[in-house]
Amino acid sequence: MKCLSFFRCLLFTFFLFFLLPGYARQVDTLKVYSPSMEKELKNIVILPEGYASRPQDTYPVVYLLHGHGNNYTSWLTRIKPDLPRIATGYGMIFVCPEGEKSWYWDSPVSPKSRFETYICYELTGEVEKHYRTRNNRNSRAISGYSMGGHGALWLAFRHPDIFGACGSMSGGVDIRPFPDNWNMKDQLGTYSDNPRRWDEHTVINQLPYKTDSGTLAIIIDCGTEDFFFQVNNQLHEKMLKLKIPHDYITRPGGHNHTYWNNAVDYQLLFFRKFFQR
Repeated sequence: MKCLSFFRCLLFTFFLFFLLPGYARQVDTLKVYSPSMEKELKNIVILPEGYASRPQDTYPVVYLLHGHGNNYTSWLTRIKPDLPRIATGYGMIFVCPEGEKSWYWDSPVSPKSRFETYICYELTGEVEKHYRTRNNRNSRAISGYSMGGHGALWLAFRHPDIFGACGSMSGGVDIRPFPDNWNMKDQLGTYSDNPRRWDEHTVINQLPYKTDSGTLAIIIDCGTEDFFFQVNNQLHEKMLKLKIPHDYITRPGGHNHTYWNNAVDYQLLFFRKFFQR
């Protein structure tokens, strides 16, 4: 496992300095120790060009969560290599955290898998300590694809005091139709033995979310050929019934990197408008 981790790190370094040489100064690897999980995790931080030369400027932050089987480098190396250009054009900081195969829950089964705590408190605190961010909910957004789409809505719906905007691309917004997939039972136990726990840990059942801190700006996107298309439609219908404002986009496409490369453009534009309100 150590050899594999070293090889991945070497590949990322090669990608950054040889394939994206113009962006190397904009990309940091932030190592964050998680007290709740008692281990160090790596995260990519993408800064606008000229960040170092404008010490008076502060920036909103978008957290981008990866999917199952990917890692903290995947947004930059697989999905959207030009994120540094977008960070510059929009005046944002992007943070791409490590989420392992956690589904971004605090697992009730595995006490060392506490990625809800990590993202919402430990990571955000370290990002705001090390970078010139605007430290309020109206300057934080979170999105992701697949498992990360589930994670972004899960975290934002449960912590609207931390995030003011959220998005999902091809998100697994109802996990219950997929009880044997993507290591979810490692985090929750089996569905057959723990149906209530699965009910409690699915995004669609987090609605309506608490609005004491304000409403969320929400954007959801899923392709018509995606195996998550039906559950995204069901989430959309429930939000309409509850009169929860949101943007819902669907277009031809499946569950793949090509779809997310396009979809994230709409999400980041949505967040830019939110930050400019």
